[in-house]
Amino acid sequence: MEKIKAAVVGYGNIGRYVLDALLEAPDFEVAGIVRRNGDANCPKELEGFKVVKNISQLSKPDVAILAVPSRKTEEYASRILPLGINTVDSFDIHTLIPETRKRLMKVAGESGSVAVISAGWDPGSDSIVRALMQVMAPKGLSYTNFGPGMSMGHTVAVKAVPGVKEALSMTIPLGTGIHRRMVYVEVLDGYRFEDISAAIKADPYFVNDETHVMQVDSVDSLKDMGHGVNMTRKGVSGRTQNQLFEFDMKINNPALTGQLLVAAARASMLQKPGCYTMIEIPVIDYLYGDREELVRQLV
Repeated sequence: MEKIKAAVVGYGNIGRYVLDALLEAPDFEVAGIVRRNGDANCPKELEGFKVVKNISQLSKPDVAILAVPSRKTEEYASRILPLGINTVDSFDIHTLIPETRKRLMKVAGESGSVAVISAGWDPGSDSIVRALMQVMAPKGLSYTNFGPGMSMGHTVAVKAVPGVKEALSMTIPLGTGIHRRMVYVEVLDGYRFEDISAAIKADPYFVNDETHVMQVDSVDSLKDMGHGVNMTRKGVSGRTQNQLFEFDMKINNPALTGQLLVAAARASMLQKPGCYTMIEIPVIDYLYGDREELVRQLV
């Protein structure tokens, strides 16, 4: 079996778990790790891997898994797709996904490559569950309740605010898809907490939710990678009312994101050139194994 050669672009929380998932996947091999600092100050666990500053320094990978902040994924994908390398990311700003997909559709189509965007757990695998619930009850209401837990995307967004030394954003579910954001920040000398708080609340990640920002001495003492989701749909199947579905999970946030990115990288190899969200790809394409055997096992 010819293995899929995957490069990990970025080596933070998600990148570490992407590497774990790749090492456990029998159909992948690690083409290398792309870090901002290359192999300078390289973590000990990367010994034995090729670590570079630019993906062009690697023997051409089949797919690049973009473990970078959401706001950087389109920039990276737009540079990598024209090289004939597929890209996969976990872009998680829901309202910006349609336009991002449209722009990357053009880039991927012109380069004969495949981009899979928003391939985390929400958006991502949760999107597939929401779609399935709507299939089962076409009329009705669905609610997605996150947490309680640390949101990586929101935390990264806060860290980018000028004056923030360290940050943690917690998501607290209030029910019926409404959430409270509890944001904890360490403030750099010379910056006003009031200005930082206002900037966070105006960010697209937070502007639609009740957001509380608090200054703390140590964010590290508050961190916990645990997260979760509860999704419900109450609706109508045909003409039958009161159909109720529920999906619930408690997870390690970056570990699940890393696993799903690897699954999406596998699926990218089976798609025609273009840009896809996870709901547009057959579920079986995410799985490793013989297709006929998977059908026997899972149908």
